[in-house]
Amino acid sequence: MTSLDDARTLLAEFPVADGHNDLPWALREQVRYDLDARDVAADQSAHLHTDIPRLRAGGVGAQYWSVYVRTDSPDPVAATLEQIDCVRQLLDRHPEDLRPALTAADMEAARREGRIASLMGAEGGHSIANSLGTLRGLYRLGVRYLTLTHNDNVDWADSATDKPRAGGLTAFGREVVREMNRLGMLVDLSHVAATTMRDALDASSAPVIFSHSSARAVCDHPRNIPDDVLERLAAGGGVAMVTFVPKFVLQAAVDWTAEADENMRAHGFHHLDTTAEAMKIHRAFEERHPRPVATVATVADHLDHMREVAGVDHLGIGGDYDGTAFTPDGLDDVSGYPNLIAELLDRGWSKADLAKLTWKNAVRVLDAAEGVARGLQATRPPSNATIESLDG
Repeated sequence: MTSLDDARTLLAEFPVADGHNDLPWALREQVRYDLDARDVAADQSAHLHTDIPRLRAGGVGAQYWSVYVRTDSPDPVAATLEQIDCVRQLLDRHPEDLRPALTAADMEAARREGRIASLMGAEGGHSIANSLGTLRGLYRLGVRYLTLTHNDNVDWADSATDKPRAGGLTAFGREVVREMNRLGMLVDLSHVAATTMRDALDASSAPVIFSHSSARAVCDHPRNIPDDVLERLAAGGGVAMVTFVPKFVLQAAVDWTAEADENMRAHGFHHLDTTAEAMKIHRAFEERHPRPVATVATVADHLDHMREVAGVDHLGIGGDYDGTAFTPDGLDDVSGYPNLIAELLDRGWSKADLAKLTWKNAVRVLDAAEGVARGLQATRPPSNATIESLDG
């Protein structure tokens, strides 16, 4: 048998529990939730990274569906509810393949049934609109992690890709973390500034996660995790889920992106502008300067380093499919996970360690958060603090 055969055999028993997939946002943007127009029961490779046949081919057994909305949404709470509704519609349409999951026990039940456990994560604290009541409402609707920020700061937490304002977490931000602990909602530190990471680790009594981040020491991008944070994450029982986005995992792609963004600004365009005129400028730049290409080995390099710093008990996978325009060679879509497992087998990772990476660690960290919540709920009522009362 080849390493790829061995990888598929392993994934049949311990499938991938992926921390972050933006399919709901892609469905919103492409077809405004017309699920007949993008029927994920069929091959959607012309439009999406994700569909059920490729999830099956990739050995995916659990997926956190991101219910992300833009930070400039005029009503982010309503938009988040629409995203949650999209996930619910997907589950209703495909019950033979997708199983609703709220707990670690639900994840294991789905694995026994041969279905894909479907959880939800809200990406960005703007989705709660500075309201702990809204946070609790999202939890009751099935959201099991909150990424504290997206690309922009929120009023109570600094993002990795915005100018520092709070210096990490404010007093209200720490209260958000404590209330998440009381609920059993995982604190997700992808996208946040390193100062916010450290403050959240100080504030949290439950293990935290990074749903889709890689190693800062391997690729120097602010979206990635510094080694001291990886060490603290492990000490607290958390899990860091490596992401595949080339501009976060390949240093040459980081540098290329910075040059491409500067070229856009020099021509009078915002670096995220996708109008026809802006894309003409971008394509001309790419013709002169070909885009660097990440590979399966690029991602494996991050996992090797993260294992050395944090230990294999604290690693997972969060591909960020349908949330990125570009993917590494060999990890082109959700069918590619066996290629990564085969690469790690060739590097000497044991099957027992790979079972932790793909499945066991993700289940354990949710179970641990549930355990902390049971204890806190016995001693602490819901918090009705406001940002005005705590931050002034």
